[in-house]
Amino acid sequence: MLSYRHGFHAGNFADVLKHLVLIDSLHYLAKKDKPFCYFDTHAGAGDYALDDAFAQKNREFNKGIGRLWSRSDLPDAVLAYVNIVKAFNANAKLNRYPGSPLIAQHLLRQNDRLCLFELHPTEIKSLNQTTFKDKRVRRFHADGLTASLPLLPPPERRALVLVDPAYELKNDYRLVVDALVKMHQRFATGTFLLWYPVVERRRIDELERALKKCGIRNIQLFELGIAADQPEQGMTACGMIAINAPWTLAAQMRQTLPWLVGALAEQGNGFCRLETLVDE
Repeated sequence: MLSYRHGFHAGNFADVLKHLVLIDSLHYLAKKDKPFCYFDTHAGAGDYALDDAFAQKNREFNKGIGRLWSRSDLPDAVLAYVNIVKAFNANAKLNRYPGSPLIAQHLLRQNDRLCLFELHPTEIKSLNQTTFKDKRVRRFHADGLTASLPLLPPPERRALVLVDPAYELKNDYRLVVDALVKMHQRFATGTFLLWYPVVERRRIDELERALKKCGIRNIQLFELGIAADQPEQGMTACGMIAINAPWTLAAQMRQTLPWLVGALAEQGNGFCRLETLVDE
């Protein structure tokens, strides 16, 4: 299925969490002079106009980046995230939201590289237009869960892989675990970030059990809920699972996640989870 278009959801609370973790992880990798490669298995269009029909339909950004845009009390990690989004907007007005590829492109250095995968025919056209001038970027009209494998490990021997599928099909929860195992077998020292939505808690419980049994070590979970689990309400929470995360990430999220609950949750019903699924 190829019906998912991220433009409907750009800048929502799930993007806030995903991009906070991504930015913190990329900043950490960039502390060393050695170059690294960024892989995005489901890159999307890369750039989203918040005044177009997709974003305006439900205006999900109002409950995500919109609630953070003008605040003066942002924690350091949230401030870094908001400042990056502001770099893509003129006159301090929120009109545009950069997806993961553009955020990574903004942060990576001259000798770093980006490998971006997108299967949707319309989204890949937009991604090509957005990034075609950057010689650091390779774009692939393909499913990154499988097409990225031959490129691992990268020549740099340092990389971050973001796995961010649409979860349109129920077996996607199993497929991402299978893909992570194969990626890790080829490149055990890489950093892997897996985003997931909480629509049915049962599926997340199954995902966590599968990861605990898969043989990979050093797995952490960071989850943000804006409402209690309610399957009939759509996505009420989301999470990031990190394999070989920067050692600073857990401490950063311990400070940041509770603050985000207060800033983004609906009617005081939010929550957060910070857990080590598998020790080092």
